[in-house]
Amino acid sequence: MHRARRLPFEELAPYLLPVPEEPRPFSWGAVFGNDHPVEIEVGFGKGLFLLTSAQTQPHVNFLGIEIERKYQLFAATRMAKRGLSNVRLVKADARSFLRAFVAAGSCQAVHVYFPDPWWKTRHRKRRVFTPEFAAQCERVLQTGGHLHFATDVEEYFSVMIELVAEQTRLRRLPLDQPSGIEQGAEARTNFERKARLLGKVIYRACYERPAERAIG
Repeated sequence: MHRARRLPFEELAPYLLPVPEEPRPFSWGAVFGNDHPVEIEVGFGKGLFLLTSAQTQPHVNFLGIEIERKYQLFAATRMAKRGLSNVRLVKADARSFLRAFVAAGSCQAVHVYFPDPWWKTRHRKRRVFTPEFAAQCERVLQTGGHLHFATDVEEYFSVMIELVAEQTRLRRLPLDQPSGIEQGAEARTNFERKARLLGKVIYRACYERPAERAIG
């Protein structure tokens, strides 16, 4: 299987969302040219989830955040070849991007699939899932919005579950299996496809932002 050739930059440019120097929340209407709901994927890699989702949900806008430029360009090529208009891709550290550029309550969902576990103890600080990140996920979600995450690393899954419980009021939703282990669903990312081929267990969780409690 040979690698798809990257398109000229001019054809990719509409998909590449520049990060402003000054922190200010984006207007999604200005970014996408419509008022459709917005979903964010953190760490989109080769872009399979965004590609599939954008094709099957044309009335939802998708923003992908990825720290690696090569993946931003690779995914942009995939979107451009299919003429998708409801995807934008950002090269940024998601931990700071959510805080600086995403308005509170402006997103329908946040997706985090197979984040790097950074195995060595001294590297754990590089993990995307931190107390602040969990809190930012809650902040950017609208009422009824969802946080989805998955990993094949049980220890990291436990950490994510604990952080969401400690740092947010998000309500965990039941999956097909109470443990969060879900083997039947279709693979959502390239990494998940590889993990399944190796027979690894996939750990998933989904949370919902509840309505604010009335005072008095």
